[in-house]
Amino acid sequence: MPALVIVDDLSDWSLELPGVQVVTSRAYLTEEAYSALRGAKVFNLCRSYRYQSFGYYVSLLATARGHRPLPSVVTVQDLKTAGIVRAFGGELDELIQKNLQRITGREFDLSIYFGRNLAARYDRLGREIFNLFPAPLLRAHFTSDGERWRLASVRPIPLSEVPPTHTTFVQQVAGEYFAGRQPGPSRRRQGQYDLAILHDPAAESGPSNEKAMRRFEHAAEEAGFDVTFITREDYGLIAEFDALFIRDTTAVNHYTYRFSRKGVAEGLVVIDDPESIVRCSNKVYLAELLARHRISTPRTLVIDAESIARIEGELGFPCVLKQPDSAFSRGVVKIDGPEALRAEVSRLLDASDLIVAQEYLRTDFDWRVGVLDGAALFACRYHMAPQHWQIVRRDRPGKSEFGQVDAIPIDLVPPKVLRTAVKAASLIGDGLYGVDLKQVGNAVHVIEVNDNPNVDAGYEDAILKDRLYEAIIEVFARRVRARGRE
Repeated sequence: MPALVIVDDLSDWSLELPGVQVVTSRAYLTEEAYSALRGAKVFNLCRSYRYQSFGYYVSLLATARGHRPLPSVVTVQDLKTAGIVRAFGGELDELIQKNLQRITGREFDLSIYFGRNLAARYDRLGREIFNLFPAPLLRAHFTSDGERWRLASVRPIPLSEVPPTHTTFVQQVAGEYFAGRQPGPSRRRQGQYDLAILHDPAAESGPSNEKAMRRFEHAAEEAGFDVTFITREDYGLIAEFDALFIRDTTAVNHYTYRFSRKGVAEGLVVIDDPESIVRCSNKVYLAELLARHRISTPRTLVIDAESIARIEGELGFPCVLKQPDSAFSRGVVKIDGPEALRAEVSRLLDASDLIVAQEYLRTDFDWRVGVLDGAALFACRYHMAPQHWQIVRRDRPGKSEFGQVDAIPIDLVPPKVLRTAVKAASLIGDGLYGVDLKQVGNAVHVIEVNDNPNVDAGYEDAILKDRLYEAIIEVFARRVRARGRE
């Protein structure tokens, strides 16, 4: 893959690096040879990235040409947005306090060169900031109120602002970065496309077990992808891929949403996409959406502090209370009487102004229908955990107990269950969803739609085997080809 360093004037780049071509911004933007170049890495070191400047257009047109710009236009815009800088700084708060606790002044600047800092003690902080704002040369400015440090700003800098004493270090880390030895997962290049799979190796229970992840990898390689497993530390690498598959538990106020949003902004094919994460992560939204489209659910109320009395009057006991962003049976409680109701409503309303209350429907199992690209893909019966009313029992310290999972051939699933699941999922989008339903007699009720359904080896794949993984990867391959990303 060709590596281009783009500068406004050739004198702006004095470093000698093998395999790196230095090009002026005017030449890159106007000469046909660069427009026709395929698969180039573009390191934009223009003096300014202001809107509609040469530097701005370099990153913008690099994306249009299928090149890999650093920084991307998304990063350029993020660097200009104070709210985004503050929000990302909040995520790094613990690391910031730890790294800067010995600084005696009220202000501190950290220079970050290709994700590295000259002082080893600040190297991790520099890498984390680079992951959030991937740009070749950055300067992060911190301020202190005497008690806590905060990230005040991050800005890209030209090579002319690098102190002469740092030049040797910049040449070293730039050479390592261009050679592909930057921090991050190792990658090999054999396939036509690049697929990143985001996961959390330390998670107690992610949406896919280790064996399933390897089957996804195999299916993707057979479909022409190079596969890289990435973690939350690899945010700065997103633009290097054609597709992103999130196999990590998603939430809106979470790094998975940030990865998804950036992936879409960079033109990747993304599952789970940001809209699906937002829509599925909030039970209040789902209740309103399903009611509007007349999809049957258990009797449902959206409750605030002024309407608590409606629960006992309209639903009775037992009933179920749901924290709006509950997932995997967490934040969902069964209420058997008025006393428990008062205690749990008060606790849940401390975190959200609205909560969801539903009638309790007792069944021996829940249906889970996996829907992909608008069609039912797999189906399972999730049985309740032993002596419990949910499919997962978490009320024992340090232990989660799951009910039995039965994979069912699609043609043996009641047609009404399939139709209802596909209709509910279609209201969210065209990604991969897990629709949970309860069947009581002839009635089928949607419990929720999950944007990040489990696909575990030995469970959801028990009927389709390898074909389940192949079908999911085929959607990625078809969408990548349709976007013409080579």
